[in-house]
Amino acid sequence: MAEICCGLVNESEASPPCESSSRSARRRRLEIRRIKFVPGVTPLEAENGVKRPRFELCSAGSIPRLCDNAVDSCDGSEAEVAVESGHRKILLPAGLPKYGMASVCGRRRDMEDAVAVHPWFCRMDRENNNELHYFAVYDGHGCSHVAMKCKERLHELVKEELEKKEASADWKQAMEQSFSRMDKEAIAWNESVVRGSCRCELQTPECDAVGSTAVVAIVTPDKIIVANCGDSRAVLCRNGKAIPLSNDHKPDRPDELNRIQEAGGRVIYWEGPRVLGVLSMSRAIGDNYLKPYVICEPEVTITDRTPEDDCLILGSDGLWDVVSNDTACGVARMCLNGKRRRPSSPEKDVGVDNSDKVCSDASMLLTKLALARRSSDNVSVVVVDLKKAT
Repeated sequence: MAEICCGLVNESEASPPCESSSRSARRRRLEIRRIKFVPGVTPLEAENGVKRPRFELCSAGSIPRLCDNAVDSCDGSEAEVAVESGHRKILLPAGLPKYGMASVCGRRRDMEDAVAVHPWFCRMDRENNNELHYFAVYDGHGCSHVAMKCKERLHELVKEELEKKEASADWKQAMEQSFSRMDKEAIAWNESVVRGSCRCELQTPECDAVGSTAVVAIVTPDKIIVANCGDSRAVLCRNGKAIPLSNDHKPDRPDELNRIQEAGGRVIYWEGPRVLGVLSMSRAIGDNYLKPYVICEPEVTITDRTPEDDCLILGSDGLWDVVSNDTACGVARMCLNGKRRRPSSPEKDVGVDNSDKVCSDASMLLTKLALARRSSDNVSVVVVDLKKAT
């Protein structure tokens, strides 16, 4: 947290006119006061004369819609969260993967990102306790309601598709079907939206120009399944090296460009490549007015986990536009390793993890790095510690 010096005194506190020429008088007129500066606070956000910080703590697995910025973390045994009435503790079952997430509005006027974390959202093999953990980042455009619908529903659709398979899951088919169902639900909901029922700025009652990217990671004891639709991204940090688990769907990507042109669409360069000169991504959930050029079919990757895996990073393009994969992995790994090795007291051995918010610190550090590099978009980051996940 940085500190700046500012502040003025009123006329009654100023020095008499006879001292106007002295250096001490000028100092008294312009009194310098030290105050703490919280990133993201603007004068317009002052309530009752008190500035409200834009970073707020939220309970595990939850980011309120009205919260411009949110931070969440879990250490796998016990997490402490801040609420308006004070501090309380919630107990979480043992074995929960350690994760942290940060979501900030940044320099955008509205917050259109959404983050979803659902530990143990599905069990594939009840005999072997093959638990599945769900992590996702949704980056909305046009308005936030499609991203919020994905946050509320997509994990449930994925669970339904997976439960149809009794023994083993066909991950590609399950994820593609889930995204297709989510797309249909989002479009149907858009068509039923009444003008003024949300903060969508479109002038048409059918919010056809609203959509969202989706990058979903399902962590199992031995695999990481990533389904990506849009330009959000998943990156695995393995033995200090960045391994991309998704490929951004940009309109100028050769295969995407060919697909769009074969469907009769065009890619127009307007402050970058855009589908019909409008959308800067070639795949998304929603955006009915751009179909069939913009599709909702995700690309699915399945990666075997190894003991060398450090962490998994999910992020919206607000992060990846200004931070490279290698830099993000280096920052997260440095943060995680530093906290693991730092003893909280002389009696404790070096190498013991003494931080309850290791991943939260890593996600927040990446968010602050993106803002420091002048990211112009919302920034959402999820960091999952694969050393502890089961």
